[in-house]
Amino acid sequence: MLSVQSALKDRRTIRAFKPDRINRESIMKILEPALAAPSWANTQPWEIFVAAGERLERIRQGYAKMLKDCVPRNPDIAMPKEWPDACRSRMEALKIERTEVLEQACRPGERLPDLMQMNYRLFGAPVVVYLCMDRCLTPWSMFDLGAISQSIMLSAQEQSMGSAVAVTLAAHPDIIRRELHIPDNLAIVIGIALGLPDPDNPQNQFRSTRRSAGEVVRFVGV
Repeated sequence: MLSVQSALKDRRTIRAFKPDRINRESIMKILEPALAAPSWANTQPWEIFVAAGERLERIRQGYAKMLKDCVPRNPDIAMPKEWPDACRSRMEALKIERTEVLEQACRPGERLPDLMQMNYRLFGAPVVVYLCMDRCLTPWSMFDLGAISQSIMLSAQEQSMGSAVAVTLAAHPDIIRRELHIPDNLAIVIGIALGLPDPDNPQNQFRSTRRSAGEVVRFVGV
């Protein structure tokens, strides 16, 4: 049986999926256990919308048009205007490392894939789970949505599914809201792509680095 420690260490962001259809029963096997995630005062503030099939393809097409027309991202949850230097440095390193992986896998004469286009294609995932919460809620509830996000990804891993949580998936909420009939009182917080990983895609061989416990953890009185 998969241990919690191995599940946490083995989980990775899948950036290329097989096109294989995932049926409703398989999706529910992932989502139902994740609903046991903790929340402040048992508020369970999440509302979940699952996009697949024709609906998801229309979202994908809408995203492609946004990218072609250079329409800025406009997520319901505003992105930070600035990042601490250490965070920004890790973000820049990630982009460089991902590009290097693609360069190494690129054959002579081939065009290097564009990272933004890959993101806007929703990584080719057959399913995207959108997590929403009422607009009246505060960052207190954002913590709860983070908890259920991790729960969904680990549950997917147990079912041999890959996942990718990404702000890009929620970058154009008007398109998502229209296709999934999400009411205006709900903010679309984040998207989680689900599906079978494409083992031949070099992006899925890449693993971003993590800070060590010694660098992050500070003991006081222990």
